[in-house]
Amino acid sequence: MATAAEEHRTIAGVFTDRVHGVAAGAWENPAPCDGWVARDVVRHLLEWFPAFLSSGAGVELPTGPLVDEDPLLAWVVHSDGVQALLDDPATQGRVLSNRHVGNVPLDQAVAQFYTNDVFLHTWDLARATGQDERLDHDKCAQLLDGMLPMDQALRASGHYGPRMEVAEDADVQTRLLAFIGRTP
Repeated sequence: MATAAEEHRTIAGVFTDRVHGVAAGAWENPAPCDGWVARDVVRHLLEWFPAFLSSGAGVELPTGPLVDEDPLLAWVVHSDGVQALLDDPATQGRVLSNRHVGNVPLDQAVAQFYTNDVFLHTWDLARATGQDERLDHDKCAQLLDGMLPMDQALRASGHYGPRMEVAEDADVQTRLLAFIGRTP
């Protein structure tokens, strides 16, 4: 099983490839998340996670330019900062405390809440910008298996759209995307 650092390196690497692949002018293309454009997919990841880390573990990530100025550099600075945190041996002994999730080892909290979010939003950015939309099959299956029992709680959180209907024999990526409210 991959460590949180290894998993982030892989998943953030794919997202970084998609950010690099955004053609000039495509940052304003509509994204699958209601009311978002491609740029907002990056903005989302850069806005919620630093506050989550700061308030729960006292971790301050480096900041780059604003997403509106340079989404690529903003993402790279952020992603590199998360990777440095996960690669730091001292992170293994740290805990994130949050009133919603309790006390969680910091590296596990990053993997569970952030790296998984990057994975899911990779599809959103790819769809918005006409890039390769394929996600890792095994990771899709792992996430779907973990999310299915929490269906009601996830819907109540407001972070997921209504579950979409797909064919019973749909592949696991299609089923995962439909589960989180996307129309694959």
